[in-house]
Amino acid sequence: MIIEMGYKAGRIMDRKEVFEWIWKTYGSEPDYPWNDWNAVIRHNDSKKWYGVIIEISETKLGLKGQRIVDVLNVKCDPFLIGTLRQKKGYFPAYHMNKEQWVSILLDGSATEEEIKNLLAMRYELTMKKLGKREIQ
Repeated sequence: MIIEMGYKAGRIMDRKEVFEWIWKTYGSEPDYPWNDWNAVIRHNDSKKWYGVIIEISETKLGLKGQRIVDVLNVKCDPFLIGTLRQKKGYFPAYHMNKEQWVSILLDGSATEEEIKNLLAMRYELTMKKLGKREIQ
């Protein structure tokens, strides 16, 4: 699945870029349930999370340094997680189930296309399921 929304290849997709893209693509706005800078990205219909953007110390990802960085946590297929975590910019999910979620450092190491594709997959999987009555 490839999604193009007018962004240039190689562009760093930071928190602002993610929020702009999900708004333009899905009409979703960030939700701030903890009343801080950490945001949940929810599906408008099902209210299920399809992403979480959080600020954490680099050390929480196993990196050297004390900078505070933004990461995008995305739930994804467990079969993809092992492959993704071998790539630059991907880590075991911080503060989430590490078998079902992956953390993506929003510093340009993960490509814009990869981020969009993972969000698109998760968005589709969190769509509200139609019941038998709604189908008839």
